[in-house]
Amino acid sequence: MTYTNTRLFINGQWCDADAGKTLSVVNPVTGLEIGRVACADKASLDRALLAAQAGFDIWRNTPAVERSKIMDIAAINLRARAEQIATLMTLEQGKPLAEAKAEVLMAAEVTEWFSGEARRVYGRIVPARNQATQQQVMKFPVGPVAAFTPWNFPVNQVVRKLAAALSAGCSIIVKAPEETPASPAALIQAFVDAGIPAGVIGLVYGNPAEISDYLIKHPIIKKITFTGSTPVGKQLAAMAGLHMKRATMELGGHAPVIIAEDADVQLAAKAAGSAKFRNAGQVCISPTRFLVHESVQDEFIEAMLNQINKLHVGNGLEEFVNMGPLANARRLTAMAEFTEDAISKGAKMISGGERIGTVGNFFKPTILTNVPLNAKVFNDEPFGPMLGIRTFKNLDEAIAEANRLPFGLAGYAFTQSLKNSHKLSQGLQVGMLWINQQAAAWPEMPFGGINDSGYGSEGGYEAMEAYLNTKSVSIFAG
Repeated sequence: MTYTNTRLFINGQWCDADAGKTLSVVNPVTGLEIGRVACADKASLDRALLAAQAGFDIWRNTPAVERSKIMDIAAINLRARAEQIATLMTLEQGKPLAEAKAEVLMAAEVTEWFSGEARRVYGRIVPARNQATQQQVMKFPVGPVAAFTPWNFPVNQVVRKLAAALSAGCSIIVKAPEETPASPAALIQAFVDAGIPAGVIGLVYGNPAEISDYLIKHPIIKKITFTGSTPVGKQLAAMAGLHMKRATMELGGHAPVIIAEDADVQLAAKAAGSAKFRNAGQVCISPTRFLVHESVQDEFIEAMLNQINKLHVGNGLEEFVNMGPLANARRLTAMAEFTEDAISKGAKMISGGERIGTVGNFFKPTILTNVPLNAKVFNDEPFGPMLGIRTFKNLDEAIAEANRLPFGLAGYAFTQSLKNSHKLSQGLQVGMLWINQQAAAWPEMPFGGINDSGYGSEGGYEAMEAYLNTKSVSIFAG
């Protein structure tokens, strides 16, 4: 299919930026430009903000059941267009077509689930101390939202914010990633075609620092939601705090994987390997620090090598390819630095560790063993197809190492013991924990981290609270 240029979406219309500026979009398979994306200036943002305010005034007064119906139609549109949107995503981001299609279908699931939540924004009646008084708790949408999303899941990371905001009755301006603009635009089009009123959804691209600074400070915006790195998230959260704006932060992780002495090692390698190399490791909840009991290390390494041998790295549009390129050349540099640092500090490279070819951003799936604690890969999120392995003697030692870093997004564990499962669920300091399985981020479950991995949730009914104000009302009828 043809990859077309991507425009801004403001007040119900696709449009160029006021100043006409555009940015290049590059295919990570070839390194060549495949299109352009409009780059919003302040005049464009002002138009988007005014439209968001007008859209909010309409949407907040639209009955919840009507909002829900529109979202259901959007979900139907997404399923019907999954192949088309997935192809755009693979062209601009690189992930295999099957993964991209699964992401679009999950976006439909998320939209559908939050559509149901729109009908369940309940207040409550609180028994009063005076029979002549009625006490009630009421919920209202917080207002126009500014959402900032990353390139690794260009549809999924938008829809979690978009669907929750729409469900609650908020309007939203999405600042989507410039590197992967076409697939989020196609997502927005599915909602437009479902009948969303003008101004309820805005979509902009451009200089991330300039746009975030302008939107977060603007009085029209009442809430921000951000997915991205911890350093940037801290800056945006601080800015939101200065202006008393509510914020949800889904930030970086460095997920530990604990493989206990009694683990099903084959299951661990299959599940953790699948999770590790999904999207070439460019996943915030990707397992990265593998803590393996010393008695099963050799078996686990052999099983993981078998998983790597099943990987076919290449153009995600080609049949049988199940790992694509890294999304940009910066990740190639980072992978080389992580590898060199680990080996210089005593780690042993079992597999990979180098670029594939000279065209495109392809990197070999990499396993490092005997990784020392001062190696970069055990302290900074690699965000690529790389895993580091250390052994442990007892579970307490593994839990202590898992909790050593300030991150707290996701964790994984493999054990056949109920006692160990309980100990892990109590002891690991993470927002999400998967035991004996790879990540399954269903919309009905909370999705978010703690500590330096952020705060707030983008799943479950907990996600709705971030988009709602609570009002306490007491009426004396005496």
